[in-house]
Amino acid sequence: MPVKRPQLVNQEIYHIIIRGTGDSLIFKDESDYYRGIFSIYEFNDTKPVSIRNRRRFRIQAKKVDREPFSVNRDLLVEILAFCFMPNHVHLLLRQLKDKGISEFVKKVGVGYAGYFNKKYNRKGPLFAKFRAVHIKNDVQLKVVFAYIHINPASLIEPGWKENGIKDSEKVTSFSENYKWSSYQDYLGKKNFPSVTERNFFLETIGNGENCREFIKNWVKHKEGTKNYPKLILK
Repeated sequence: MPVKRPQLVNQEIYHIIIRGTGDSLIFKDESDYYRGIFSIYEFNDTKPVSIRNRRRFRIQAKKVDREPFSVNRDLLVEILAFCFMPNHVHLLLRQLKDKGISEFVKKVGVGYAGYFNKKYNRKGPLFAKFRAVHIKNDVQLKVVFAYIHINPASLIEPGWKENGIKDSEKVTSFSENYKWSSYQDYLGKKNFPSVTERNFFLETIGNGENCREFIKNWVKHKEGTKNYPKLILK
């Protein structure tokens, strides 16, 4: 069954979900996660990208104590939030260029799949077609922001989306310490600060402590709640 997507319009915000084909693993170890996050930064560029050249630049930058992520880029999208899970990725994106999201996802998919297939001696596509939800208002934006950053709860409470959260404090703490998302940067802990554009959401909700309180309250409200709204794609 073909994936139906909303029209992707410049300056609009979308929740993007990218899964491995057949829900297969796309990150098997720590180096895969690092490479994936490196990829969403580096491939966010209208120009052709050579990972080899970018890595060489980063090594040279480090030698002279220069910011390694200072390459001039013409951005396809703004990355407002992200979360990497073993078999899928959540992204909150604002499209900046015509077909920017589609081009960005394609470049990341081809680039990361090349790395992954070579490393694990596999062939063929790594990712299924991406899904997208248009974020239409601030309420939806806040809910999706919380959902993306609480997604790691699936690693400690499988089935929480269908059965409700059993231990809100445990889920909140786990998500705050989960390395492979943008949440720590929103809380003021430098994790991958160059990857996301955080000002837009912080202007909507306030500072990092406000983000923590909002998500903490959201999780607490969902404790024991079953059958999440269809507002969010699983």
